[in-house]
Amino acid sequence: MLIRRLKTLLSSKDGKVLFSNFSYLFLLQIAGYVFPLLTLPYLARVIGVDNFGRIAFASAIMVWIQTVADWGFNYTATRDVAKNRGNKEKVSEIFSNVLWARCTLVLLSFIVLLILLCIVPQFRDNSEVILVTFLMIPGHVLFPDWFFQAIERMKYITILNILSKLFFTIAVFLFIKDEDDYILQPLFISLGYVISGFIALYYILIKWRIKLVYSSAKYVFSTIKKSTDVFINNLMPNLYNSFTAVLLGLFGTPAQNGIYDAGKKFVSISANLLYVISRTTFPYLVRKFDKHYLYARISLILAFFASAILFIFAPLIIHIFFGEDFCDSVVVLRITSVALFFIMMSSVYGTNFLIIRGFDKKLRNVTIVASIIGFIISFPLVYNFSFIGASLTYLFSNMLLGGGSFLASRNVRNGL
Repeated sequence: MLIRRLKTLLSSKDGKVLFSNFSYLFLLQIAGYVFPLLTLPYLARVIGVDNFGRIAFASAIMVWIQTVADWGFNYTATRDVAKNRGNKEKVSEIFSNVLWARCTLVLLSFIVLLILLCIVPQFRDNSEVILVTFLMIPGHVLFPDWFFQAIERMKYITILNILSKLFFTIAVFLFIKDEDDYILQPLFISLGYVISGFIALYYILIKWRIKLVYSSAKYVFSTIKKSTDVFINNLMPNLYNSFTAVLLGLFGTPAQNGIYDAGKKFVSISANLLYVISRTTFPYLVRKFDKHYLYARISLILAFFASAILFIFAPLIIHIFFGEDFCDSVVVLRITSVALFFIMMSSVYGTNFLIIRGFDKKLRNVTIVASIIGFIISFPLVYNFSFIGASLTYLFSNMLLGGGSFLASRNVRNGL
């Protein structure tokens, strides 16, 4: 039954577009991780576990700033453009409002970051790597992947990102030769984002003639306000996700942060590969929500098998890609691999159900509860059990988020 429904969908016009977009996004994710996986064993051995941890600490801080810069626009703006694709004037208005809103949010975030660098000793001690890593945020803003997703032109995202990753990979092998060169790793990533961003804007503004118009402060803040519920939904998981890496940086050592980051790395990779399905189907499900059941079955089956594979082969994965210095990362990978199924459950029943159906606040409430619980338990778990505590925080919080999203979606279906 499932196979027959899938074949029927893929043979339709919409199905062919979906398959094309899925193929490009899947290629993007494969390339996005094949290139880093080529450099990962090299970097882990050259820069060492301490510097690996410093980069992880800076990256965890940037997750917060990137979430603020996105402010939920990656869903709300995608949804709005997908609904108005035939009206170029309206699309230009949405694109401009979102771009100026994101620039405003990045500026405010940078001011807060500078204050933290002055008053928090751990931030000040790692100020160089934090500031260099911050450069990826303006590049991220310049590259509006949400726009390409909304108009279902995924191949442009793929091509530009592959070029960016290719630049990064070549630069790593050419210029990073010893431990002191670790600062170049986030610098190369940031430069790749910036270059891709300018090329993306060329296609949008010049080739497709989307107009970048002036947006008054009133429209900018109105745009921000309309996406606040989704922003809260995106921000709150950071209380248990990236915040645990920040806590490890405050309570522990760079080495402990490096062990945690290495162990969770392949769960993040797998989650992003599975997320391709979510991104591809999001604009499609906006138009044809009756296909959600098929999407849900396929996504959760794939997530279950991915989780099982990571759990079983954790020792081999860590040994090949990180070496003996990261042997403690095996237990991190096994704990966090279980969370992968619940991450996909949250995507299926949260992002691609509640947001599409307009129940942003229901998802926000689920996310707030799960994230606050994760935030509270992270302090004793990380303080007492270090990277294992961080892994358990990640697992428990995602179980709450995935299960809560499923229950909320069921209540919506039942009219409760």
